[in-house]
Amino acid sequence: MLTVLLALGAAVAYGLSDFIGGVVSRRTSVWPVALTACLGATIGTVGLTLVLPGEPTSAHYAWGLLAGVGSGTGTVFLYRGFAKGRMGVVAPVSAVGAALLPATLGVVTGERPTLLVWTGMLVALPGIWLVSREPSEGDQGSELAAGLVDGVLAGLGFGLLFAALGQVPDGAGYGPVVGTQVISMVSVVVAALLLKGDPVPHRAVEWWGLVAGLLATTAVVAFLLARQQGLLSVAAVLTSLYPAFTVLLATLVLHERLHRGQAVGLALCTVTVVCVALG
Repeated sequence: MLTVLLALGAAVAYGLSDFIGGVVSRRTSVWPVALTACLGATIGTVGLTLVLPGEPTSAHYAWGLLAGVGSGTGTVFLYRGFAKGRMGVVAPVSAVGAALLPATLGVVTGERPTLLVWTGMLVALPGIWLVSREPSEGDQGSELAAGLVDGVLAGLGFGLLFAALGQVPDGAGYGPVVGTQVISMVSVVVAALLLKGDPVPHRAVEWWGLVAGLLATTAVVAFLLARQQGLLSVAAVLTSLYPAFTVLLATLVLHERLHRGQAVGLALCTVTVVCVALG
């Protein structure tokens, strides 16, 4: 049960982080918001490391750096997808990929979830897809194709993030996660420069990305604790339910319409939580 609560806490934190980052990005530019978010995550992780240093090994740091490659790659393709495609395509595909890769790795490496947990995990996949989708408007075939590719790549990146962080054991502390956040920040800067974007914040509102980054740090910590308390496959799938909370926030705060498919997706996400908790 503790694994379930921690993983859901990670999903809530990620969902709130994405909501704040998304709202600010709409008003400014995605690149400075992404950079300040990574900076906030780095600051938060450094603070945790000073308080809880742990005893990390070189292997743990290596996993942390690999996770940073996944985080940076996922962020790059997620924002590129938002820029050239539809969020309704990029977000669901990336969330499903983020759940599938670590869950598959967990099963391959010997984890054996119960039948009820398996049912919940399988139900989560269409739930994540539906809750993140937006109704299509008009003929946007070329944008859909572009968004689909970027969503797949972003999902692989975030899946690598979860899978690599899942290898950092209890007692290693948060030093390895500092490397994750630093590499992620460097990746965003490099991507922005390659795509001719400006990652430097020029407006005060863009520094709200720091809040999103601190929330992302909270999510990473909750995910690590969930992984250390239970199965990687369960922790990854539940954490990947974060689009449900983003959609709920958009509905409650921005008064965006909750479409029928999203309502079905939220119901499936609820089924996932119940199955995993009872399993």
